Amino acid sequence: MKMLDHRFCVAPMMDCSDRHDRYLLRLFSRHVVLYTEMVPVQALLNGDRSRFLHHDPAEYPVALQLGGSDPLEMADCAQLGEEAGFDEININVGCPSNRVQAGRFGVCLMLEPSRVAQCFQMMQDRVGVPVTVKCRIGVDQQDTFDDLRQFVEQLTLAGCHTFVVHARKAWLRGLSPRQNREVPPLRYELVYRLKDEFPELEIIVNGGIRFLAEVNRHLQFTDGVMVGREAYRNPSMLSGIDQVLFGSAAPQPARWKVLELYKQHIQRELNRGTPLKQMTRHILGLFQGEPGARAWRRHLSCFAPVAGAGLEVIDEAQSHLQRAIEGSASGAWESQAVNRNSGVITVEGAPPQ
Repeated sequence: MKMLDHRFCVAPMMDCSDRHDRYLLRLFSRHVVLYTEMVPVQALLNGDRSRFLHHDPAEYPVALQLGGSDPLEMADCAQLGEEAGFDEININVGCPSNRVQAGRFGVCLMLEPSRVAQCFQMMQDRVGVPVTVKCRIGVDQQDTFDDLRQFVEQLTLAGCHTFVVHARKAWLRGLSPRQNREVPPLRYELVYRLKDEFPELEIIVNGGIRFLAEVNRHLQFTDGVMVGREAYRNPSMLSGIDQVLFGSAAPQPARWKVLELYKQHIQRELNRGTPLKQMTRHILGLFQGEPGARAWRRHLSCFAPVAGAGLEVIDEAQSHLQRAIEGSASGAWESQAVNRNSGVITVEGAPPQ
């Protein structure tokens, strides 16, 4: 069984981690592990399978995350995922939404470790790719380190080797899914301690990680990191990961180059009838921090949803962005102009102070 290199992963995110987003992120890094958004097993068994399983070969390495609690159904879906070509199958034991609670899966399964173990065992017996678990450090009042250790111990007895641990507990009542990503405090030390007590396991830490310096710090105590919302809001944060973490000699991809390659993907999808807005929503944050980034986002948000919209919308947004960048560069140069004859520093075109 080939295990993936989990030193840097991009988290499964509902309504974000679709195949277009994964294609975009892969243009920034050849090595990070990408995850699908959580796929409920009932949707996969009874719905449009191609919608949930279709992916581009360029996305590899890529993992399918499943949400469910029935061992047989989970095994059936794991097999479908392997047949579709996914490199790993991940069990969601961390999502706190009302929808997953009603279906008795997600983070509420942390209260039923034996059921998770049954799911894992049946899934791993069915497929030849690794099956992994993504969980929280705790749920409701079951949030001590002993609770977390007992959960992990039961899964290891079933054969699980890899755990992605969101370093926040979850509340099943009283907090929205977004609040559950932000309100409970981050407790990285519990994830570090988990690795200390189970050195033979692969432990990946998740939650609130935004910068490369943080990644390097976490890697001193864990086997890998998983970044979520920051990678979606600012996809170019992945630029340089291959060079810094994986020893790649390839040059860091520039955002403009990534955009041109992504536009080729967009054109292929437009030819298949995919609406433009399904693809442009993932690049709203592509130029975060650049002059004109707001104009870029505004133009795409306004015109990409229009029926029949094509690449011209992106070209126009690029023009707005380019003008803003050039204007900013010109302004910066002018602000540094020096009247060398008088020795007085001035802003070009303004009277000396």
